[in-house]
Amino acid sequence: MSLAGLDPSGGAGLLADIKTFEAHKIYGLGVCTALTVQTDRHFLSVEWLPAGRIIAQAKPLLKKFAPVYCKIGIMADVPTLLEVVRALHVLRPGIRIILDPVLKASAGFNFHEAAQAGAWQAVLPYLYLLTPNYEEVLVLGGNRPHHDGQTAAVRLSRHCAVLLKGGHRPERLGWDTLYTADGEYNLPPGSQQVHAKHGSGCVLSAAITAQLALGHTLPVACTNGKAYTEKFLSSHSSLLGYHHL
Repeated sequence: MSLAGLDPSGGAGLLADIKTFEAHKIYGLGVCTALTVQTDRHFLSVEWLPAGRIIAQAKPLLKKFAPVYCKIGIMADVPTLLEVVRALHVLRPGIRIILDPVLKASAGFNFHEAAQAGAWQAVLPYLYLLTPNYEEVLVLGGNRPHHDGQTAAVRLSRHCAVLLKGGHRPERLGWDTLYTADGEYNLPPGSQQVHAKHGSGCVLSAAITAQLALGHTLPVACTNGKAYTEKFLSSHSSLLGYHHL
């Protein structure tokens, strides 16, 4: 299942997640969290759905299909996210949530204020995996003095597994690191020529979710999800890519 915003360009959000699921031969259930006005390059506006409407969409799907894994993208704010994840665990005990903490769109739109960072601590225990980029992990870690992205990721991993993405890492560009209770796993960049893509973070978290649904362990799911995303990034030179395995 995916809970994400509706991007009319199909490059990010709910449509991208469903395409990624289908490419993995996984049937995707979709719940809309926001209606956006955007292209692949420009984010114009957003209409947020409240927690009650998000939960109302998810409830019958959770009852009938009982998905084990749920990927979450943009939400209006942290209180909305917290209400939704709590409801998911009540409606489907044991559900594993993969959160892509979208704080800023690739087109430059800021979704959340940094002041909300402290509120994220209440969300973390409900998550199975968090997939921040370098800038996001610093915000989620509270922007503490003398903390780099790795230190912030380690702190966050006390609550849930954290995949620190390498797209913005200053010292190891392209390297992803998975932090779990069992240790760290470094995922090097592939050898393919890649191009910047609208929605690449959505695709990665959705691919990992699909890999988990296929029965892979978390380290393998992250490795395979990264490989899938690199194929997506290399599929076309524009900001929109093709989905395939």
